[in-house]
Amino acid sequence: MSRLKDRYLQEVAPALQQAFSYKSPMQVPKVEKVILNMGVGEAKDNPKAIDNAVRDMSTIAGQKAVVTKAKKSVSAFKLREGMNIGCKVTLRGERMYAFLDKFINIALPRVRDFRGVNPNSFDGHGNYALGAKEQLIFPEINYDSIDKIRGMDIIIVTTAGTDEEARELLRLMGMPFSK
Repeated sequence: MSRLKDRYLQEVAPALQQAFSYKSPMQVPKVEKVILNMGVGEAKDNPKAIDNAVRDMSTIAGQKAVVTKAKKSVSAFKLREGMNIGCKVTLRGERMYAFLDKFINIALPRVRDFRGVNPNSFDGHGNYALGAKEQLIFPEINYDSIDKIRGMDIIIVTTAGTDEEARELLRLMGMPFSK
């Protein structure tokens, strides 16, 4: 079992149950899944860019990334329906907890001028979204092996009903929110 899941079961869940006075342990919010998404705009001009993005994303997540395709044609962007435009990974279970542990404790402190993540990036239903400007913050990525610095979106989906519950869940799990 990963460190973060063990911490959730031993410390976070009982603290949340006491703080929000849940009657049943099944009401305590938990992290359901983590979605990593990387848009690769230059893929329409350079087909190898999507392969490099999938390689980087798979290395970061520990799971094979899925190539996403355009749903509609957009003439202003010279984009046709069905063209490869990015990649994504959905993490659940042990891989999700391992990724979150690595992200919170190793990757976020490596961000330049890091002062914490925005505590207001919740969607109103208890899900948290943030962006990473470069994939170099992850220790698995070798600086010499990348062709271009790419950012990614990281969405943390929780079972919490409100943003306050989700914020407290992530804070207790170690997410460094700014003041």
